[in-house]
Amino acid sequence: MAAEKRTIGMGMDYSPSSKTAARWAVDNLLKAGDRIILVHVLPKGADASHKELWKSTGPPLIPLPEFMEMNVQARYGLNPDKEILEILLAASKSKQVEVLAKIYWGDAREKLCEAVDDLKVDSFVLGCRGLGPLKRALLGSVSNYVVNNATCPVTVVHGPIGSSA
Repeated sequence: MAAEKRTIGMGMDYSPSSKTAARWAVDNLLKAGDRIILVHVLPKGADASHKELWKSTGPPLIPLPEFMEMNVQARYGLNPDKEILEILLAASKSKQVEVLAKIYWGDAREKLCEAVDDLKVDSFVLGCRGLGPLKRALLGSVSNYVVNNATCPVTVVHGPIGSSA
């Protein structure tokens, strides 16, 4: 009996905690045949002049090799971490995993939960900045919101000690 293909969403902002989450997912979660979707959420006010067509749903899914091209990154105002993209590219080859990227604009908490439903992910992985109680109360915790509102299992991976990105 063949294993069912899983779709795993991953919140990605290239902070130290999201990079740790990506490494954790590659090492501990991904299996051959899985699909991983990197979910990027840009602020609502980001230059949206050329994004008007996709303002509510984001652009179509972008395959990793295409996403790694500089002109694609520049088109959407992203500055991805090359190391993480290389790790995901290696995983896509060694584990035969499909890696895609998706971009949304708006509040990260809401858009990550929206992505869970839109993309029909089986599980979601994201990093945690490790905010203290006061900062978490003032700024709000994206990971806490996603854990409590997403419609799939969520894994929160704590970033490196001393990380506040």
